[in-house]
Amino acid sequence: MAQDNVVLVIGATGGIGSETALAFSRRGFRIRALHRRPQEAASQFNHLNFDWVKGDAMNAAGVADAAEGTRFIVHGANPPMYRNWPKLVLPMLENTIAAAKASGARILFPGSIYNFPPDGPLVLREDAPQRATTRKGVIRIAMERRLEEAQAHGVRSLILRAGDFFGPHITGNSWFRQLVKPGRPVRSITYPSSPDIGHSWAYLPDAGETMARLAERDASLAGFEVLHFRGHWFERGIEIAEAIRAVVADPQLPIRSMPWWLVGLASPFVPLMRELWEMRYLWHVPMRLDNSKLVSILGDEPHTPTEEAVRASLAGQGCLSAK
Repeated sequence: MAQDNVVLVIGATGGIGSETALAFSRRGFRIRALHRRPQEAASQFNHLNFDWVKGDAMNAAGVADAAEGTRFIVHGANPPMYRNWPKLVLPMLENTIAAAKASGARILFPGSIYNFPPDGPLVLREDAPQRATTRKGVIRIAMERRLEEAQAHGVRSLILRAGDFFGPHITGNSWFRQLVKPGRPVRSITYPSSPDIGHSWAYLPDAGETMARLAERDASLAGFEVLHFRGHWFERGIEIAEAIRAVVADPQLPIRSMPWWLVGLASPFVPLMRELWEMRYLWHVPMRLDNSKLVSILGDEPHTPTEEAVRASLAGQGCLSAK
């Protein structure tokens, strides 16, 4: 029998994993955080009141042991910089599915806009056609399909699809880290698109809060539930760069174009450049997520004001001078 107050978080030191864990913790849930080096994690993140347990998302027995007696499993595993994605992410998910089947826990899974093709609808509902044209998109679709198939074996899951992540604890996989240089004061902004092409962003604390609020309505959710998180949609994509200017109080801060030609040249040799090159279509097609279904369940969507969210993101990346 699953315990009502225990949540296993896989990827608790990552962006979405940590924010979802914090949102559950604020609600009185006990957080069991899986980590290969739990003592090191406990020391590094000693401000977090988590129970760090030893385990590896690639080890099925370890995940199953950690999931015993839990009500929810937050599957936030995301190899940094997309290293070895094809070899890692599906086996990790299979282990989580097996653990959920044994424990009776519901899987909470952060989905992506990557599932959708550049020639599909620009306003994306949950049932929009998924015809990914990229490697990561194909893998994302396969992950969601496995969660849907697992419903037939008693495994319940919730997928929350969102746009590009930003927030105080983002990792190297975030496009926000391409706008500014982490660890340095902001001297310029590199923007990957034309100013007037819209773009979808998801502020991680809002997404984590949304996950936790949805979990509180677990009994009313379908066994396999997919919802869209609207997040911060900028009709003029350049608005996020303008918000950075406002936060650093420099309206003349240079906004430079992404040197896509250089990214293309480097893509065969530099893994990060290869990933950026493959996903560049997201900056040329203004796709946004329709959150009507989500709002019908929650009543609203958690939403931090843009400048506040950008300030926290810049501070988390070490881009703001201490005052």
